[in-house]
Amino acid sequence: MALSVKPYLQTVAVRADAAIDPGQYPYNIPAIRELGTLALHPDVTFFVGENGAGKSTLLEGIALALGFSREGGTKNFNVATAQSESPLHEVLKLAHGFRKPADGYFLRAESFYNVATYMDTTGYLGTYGGKSLHARSHGEAFMTLLTHKFRGKGLYLLDEPEAALSPNRQLAALRLIRELVADSSQFIIATHSPILLAYPGAKILHFDGDGIAEIAYEDTEHYALTRDFLNHYPRRLEQLFSDD
Repeated sequence: MALSVKPYLQTVAVRADAAIDPGQYPYNIPAIRELGTLALHPDVTFFVGENGAGKSTLLEGIALALGFSREGGTKNFNVATAQSESPLHEVLKLAHGFRKPADGYFLRAESFYNVATYMDTTGYLGTYGGKSLHARSHGEAFMTLLTHKFRGKGLYLLDEPEAALSPNRQLAALRLIRELVADSSQFIIATHSPILLAYPGAKILHFDGDGIAEIAYEDTEHYALTRDFLNHYPRRLEQLFSDD
């Protein structure tokens, strides 16, 4: 029986010897302060929670600890327009699998424009479909990553990819993620999308004021609120806009 090549990244923790100040960012975020040892799924792990709960902060810390740029891209991308990252990556302890991924990418929706500009400057567009990412819509550019840039057998970190995608494109992204997982890839995704969260068998980690806990898909606020709104939207809008 062949051995699985995954997970490439098994666990994430703050080093026991790290000197941290719980009153300073990012350790004043409960999910970061109470991180403990976080076990990741070999296929797909989702980080969910309200804005400011720490999911993007942790994803960025993992990415930088792995050697990716703060702007995102591959590990060869080394352009930084602003130094805004937290120092979390300096104290993270990452437990790796016995094999290294052959491919990798860190997608940050907020800085993907800078990555696209760098690709235009270098002319290195072959693995992006041979066409400037600026000549595509945001959604088309992201789908290009999934279809051309992500080669499989990789570790891919995505921060709120749904920002670029219509609901139909999110469904297409699920299919492409499935294909890449079948080709020995591992994903860690911070998201608010109830569509992406529906990925079968994924591990969903919920970030809140108590820390981080695994949660079932149908127990997420993203699923429950969206389902309730779609089923009762006239009443919910009436309640939302009421002066009472």
